Amino acid sequence: MDAAGSQVADECAEYAGQYQSGYITTQGGNLLCKKIIHLITDNQVKSQVSQVLHVCEQRRYKSVAFPAIGTGQAGQSPAKVADEMLDAIVEFARQKSVQHLQTVKIVIFQTNMLMDFYESMKKREDLDSSTTESWLSSLKSFFWGKKQPSEKKRSMTLEKKVDLVIFQICGESQEKVDATESWIKNLILKEQFENTISDEAIESFDETQIAILEDLQRRKQVTIQLENKLSPPQIKISGISRDVCSVSLEVQEMIQQIKSSEEEQSKAELLYNLVEWRYPGSKNSFVAFNKLTNMQLEHAKIAKKPYLDVKINNKSYKVDLNTLKATDDQGKTINLQRVTKDEGK
Repeated sequence: MDAAGSQVADECAEYAGQYQSGYITTQGGNLLCKKIIHLITDNQVKSQVSQVLHVCEQRRYKSVAFPAIGTGQAGQSPAKVADEMLDAIVEFARQKSVQHLQTVKIVIFQTNMLMDFYESMKKREDLDSSTTESWLSSLKSFFWGKKQPSEKKRSMTLEKKVDLVIFQICGESQEKVDATESWIKNLILKEQFENTISDEAIESFDETQIAILEDLQRRKQVTIQLENKLSPPQIKISGISRDVCSVSLEVQEMIQQIKSSEEEQSKAELLYNLVEWRYPGSKNSFVAFNKLTNMQLEHAKIAKKPYLDVKINNKSYKVDLNTLKATDDQGKTINLQRVTKDEGK
């Protein structure tokens, strides 16, 4: 209220008796918005968020920003609030009648509360992982913006493996030759196995992963087929049972590494919108750390670690997280900055 200014405070006093609907609307005052909708906290977070969303749609507002309702003086659990707010937004976004409201933001000022909202979103992602462009993609964009359309992924292909084995069967009669052929086929089939792995992360395979698959195919008694045009993409592994099992485990590990990397990137992107760590650049300017290093620095500070080793322009530095000074191997010290980002800046 202080940031909004006295004009908004005066309007609230004027409309104080008009809270029958559970809210009043004032001008934006000194804040970077046109209107402010003031709620009376009643611990019904989901219904209040739903009400505000429908009011915004009725008034043809294009965007709205919420604080983490009820986590201040009301003392509600951040995890519970995150679930209820996201439930309300998801239900609203799924309505076909929504035409005007395009952007919903949740403004989180406490870094420790960020993970509650992230975990709430992650639970929904696990439940809705089969949707190609789901509501979750839009929900994520409220926090760290929409991803720019990436360049169309180049189709990756594996070198086809062809191992020919020729059997020449001689026998006293055609019947015995046929019986021997059948016996050989059955023997081969007993040792053969096929496993298909389907996962969206396979779409992120690049030359590095393809090279690993080709190496596995050369070293093991398997044939690997990459079907990256399917939805979801597939890797089909066929060959001797023991090798199919071992190769399948390695492929699953590759997929998990990609998922872990993407999750780390998402967390880093999310945190970067709240806090930015910087090191000195040229002409008295400061340069932002890359987002992963930014996250490592912030997590180390939250965990109250005294020091953290980082790279700055390919040089090793030891950061004192209390004084925000970084020292290199030669003892040269530089000052770092930790800047919290405000909404609208």
